Amino acid sequence: SESKLDLNIDCSDVFKHVHAVSKTNPFWNELSASNPFIHDIAASNRNENNKYLSVLKEKPYLFSRVSSNRDSLASSGDELDIDCLLRKTSARRSGRSKSVSDFLDIIDKQRLNAHKTAPQKPVVSDTAWLQNDREAYKMAWLSHRQLTRSCLDLEAMSHSLGWAQTQATDIHVVCKLNHEGGSVQLPDSDINVHIPMGHVLPGEYQEVGLKAILNPPLSLNNELSSTVSPLIELTLSNLNTREAIFLEVKVAAEVRNDPLSQVMTDIVCFYSLNKEGPFKKLQNCYFYQDTIQVKLTDLSRVMYTVIAVQANKIQPPATNIWDYVHRTVSVGIYGPKYIHPSFTAVFTVFGHNYIPRKLTICDIKKGGKNMPPVVFQLWGKHTFLLEKPQDLNISLISCDPDFEVKMENESKSIKEEELKTGEMVRQQFLFSMLGSGEMHFFVFLVQIKDLKSSQVMQFCVTTPDPAPKLSGIVSRPKRLQKRKEIKSAPLLLIPTVKYPKFQDKRLNINTYGVALKTVLRQSKIDYLLEYFKGDTIALLGEDKVKAIGQTKIKEWYVGVLRRKVGLVHCKNVKVISKEQAMDIADSELPTRNLVEQIALPFKKLTYIYSVVLSTVSENVYDWRALADVLGHSHVSWDDFNEAYVDKESERVAHVVKRLKEDCHANKKKRLFLYELVVALLKIDCQGLVARLTQDTVILTSAVKLGRYWRELAEKLARLTKQQIEAYEVPHQEKNGEVALEMMWKPAYDFLYTWAAHYGDSYRDVLQDLQSALDKMKNPVTKHWRELAGALILVNCMDVLRASAFSAKEEEE
Repeated sequence: SESKLDLNIDCSDVFKHVHAVSKTNPFWNELSASNPFIHDIAASNRNENNKYLSVLKEKPYLFSRVSSNRDSLASSGDELDIDCLLRKTSARRSGRSKSVSDFLDIIDKQRLNAHKTAPQKPVVSDTAWLQNDREAYKMAWLSHRQLTRSCLDLEAMSHSLGWAQTQATDIHVVCKLNHEGGSVQLPDSDINVHIPMGHVLPGEYQEVGLKAILNPPLSLNNELSSTVSPLIELTLSNLNTREAIFLEVKVAAEVRNDPLSQVMTDIVCFYSLNKEGPFKKLQNCYFYQDTIQVKLTDLSRVMYTVIAVQANKIQPPATNIWDYVHRTVSVGIYGPKYIHPSFTAVFTVFGHNYIPRKLTICDIKKGGKNMPPVVFQLWGKHTFLLEKPQDLNISLISCDPDFEVKMENESKSIKEEELKTGEMVRQQFLFSMLGSGEMHFFVFLVQIKDLKSSQVMQFCVTTPDPAPKLSGIVSRPKRLQKRKEIKSAPLLLIPTVKYPKFQDKRLNINTYGVALKTVLRQSKIDYLLEYFKGDTIALLGEDKVKAIGQTKIKEWYVGVLRRKVGLVHCKNVKVISKEQAMDIADSELPTRNLVEQIALPFKKLTYIYSVVLSTVSENVYDWRALADVLGHSHVSWDDFNEAYVDKESERVAHVVKRLKEDCHANKKKRLFLYELVVALLKIDCQGLVARLTQDTVILTSAVKLGRYWRELAEKLARLTKQQIEAYEVPHQEKNGEVALEMMWKPAYDFLYTWAAHYGDSYRDVLQDLQSALDKMKNPVTKHWRELAGALILVNCMDVLRASAFSAKEEEE
């Protein structure tokens, strides 16, 4: 996990009020129990009666941004501040990540102070015997979670990569099935194993392991044969079986339609008990379109299978097996997790259609020297038809003038013989930044051409963001610490974005609705309007919201009546134009009141303070605009000098922290997230508000659902029982069950992954989530209406922008 933590600190004062909080805060959990190097950080300073606090999480995207002066997790209802956990590193390790040895040294020291240390739980499961063997303890952990390299803070690391987080690098999955059977799918692939019912006896279990080996056997790639899938390793724990199992693979080839190809060529499955072979051909194969299903009857603890196209013989004018089939080739572009001023992108060609999300690169060179293995992330991929194996020229061209591909790396080639072997082929391209401007993501073009310079294929790739800065945690250079003594003038950075001035004026409404009936509710429902027959209701747009009413799901307009914003049932109003509206006095609303009302859900949504802080500080580009709208005009440059703040994002973070402190001091009247969102709407940061809305809704939904997330997963993504269990496995306790108070974690993991497939379509995410929750047996949305409030918010953004930010006012 990403960390620069001072482990030798005393937080006893911080945890005085923890006992009460632990009962209500869903984030209250053992501190990173899966990582022994982080587990001991806070354990020594806690009372035995207290639970541990989950500050870090295995999923790196939960805390994808590391902010300066990062705070603890917090929710709108119960907030805990453990800022003292995140202090600067010691001068001895200034500007560098702590290594494994450093963490172990600290653990050793803590064991000497046994009277200060709370009882510890074993961290690596079933390895209590390793606790007294330091080297064995370290190796047992590293064998499970390989340390990989990732760029975090370039300034602190002197523009070089540094050791950072731990992550699994094997491409495999293991599932435990009972006699009812089920399916196991290799993540991000079209490779499945189907276990029929009755495969094992009732009461017995079968553990199925599935792994993809990217380089296929060389013996199966020649003139008469070519592999069209990765080498698949299948492992079984129980050989006391009664039924065969089925392997299903989508292949990267199709036999041509001409009679000769159809007669000469077959798509077959080869099987072996050893990775290197020898391989035998299996007969029980079934085809449908581009998918092959193989029945495996000769079962073993470890089996290897691979799909290949094979010809009986090559008859001229054909020269090899490629002339009888249509072969698709897959290309993946890999790079580091974050970009930096100089980085390597790896162009990779696969002889099959499985492109892993992570790839271990072992031959990276820097300064003429070989670097240790690095795990690269998938940036982009493309699949295209290649009629025959041939020499190809590969070019990567930057579309951004701030970045270039090094001259000697601009064009590289892949040989025909390399493609024939079926092995993974890689080419490295070195990118570098021009000048000393601000780092940012950019787009580059990938071109593949044959020797005649005719283009075979091209596609665009977008890089990830630059590395997040850890300036609040990493020790600063002494020259910055002495800046106040020298009294040098601060560098005035001109904001790159000019934020418009918010205008408090009446909403400009074009569509109205006349109520066709009276609706008054004995039990009031948040976000639903009440009205009398004949009332004229202002409609904030013609988009409809789907949400549950008193008993069933309906379609609603977002309307305004008697200075209240809410939903009105579409069937209860007749839509009319502005010219047809007679009396609109009751449906008028000023923009200031609209902002305050549509932000109301944020008074009850759960959030993670550190994530909100980093997200806002990286997406607001003028600290003064945010400070003014928050009423913090008194914040001056002197305040920043005191804090050694020298970047715009740090100044914005300083303003946000000021707001947090003010709200914390007056909890009854001020709520942090609500006031922050109101301020962001008043400087027209609608994209940022949409992101915060989606993140907090997903998190709150996970907390609200608890164990009922399984029902939602079945409705929303048709997850199987085995897939649901796979989400819960990382969070299981020793008894194999997920504690009820921890059930929000697999729920969050699922919802985050599901939402990621929508890209930037945040409205669709919120609406589909609302619809799915409404259709549950006992909908949580009957009592929890904040998701409906969030839908009102995103549907009011257009009318807010049109009314509160006019171009004429901006020019003045």
